[in-house]
Amino acid sequence: MAERFCLVTTTTDTPELARRIVRALLEEKLAACVQISPIVSHYVWDGAVREEAEQLLSIKAKSADYEAIAASIRRLHTYEVPEILKFDISDGSRDYLGWIKSVTR
Repeated sequence: MAERFCLVTTTTDTPELARRIVRALLEEKLAACVQISPIVSHYVWDGAVREEAEQLLSIKAKSADYEAIAASIRRLHTYEVPEILKFDISDGSRDYLGWIKSVTR
């Protein structure tokens, strides 16, 4: 069976926490690349509409490592309910996907 890849996203409330999660995922070889983008999130929490500055992490990885990635995020995260979403990659640059495979466990 061919290797499968995914994009996992999460958000954090501080750049420091975002960098801590990135370092852990890279050091554990669970991710090949993680991009951090500043965003503004609008959401409902505890019955109130909220607006907060957050950091969006876009994590490129092998699908087989998703559960370990999610566990690392949960272990490090400060949110009561952190966003952890997995998007399967149906196709992509063969060279780029090969690179992801070569630098992850």
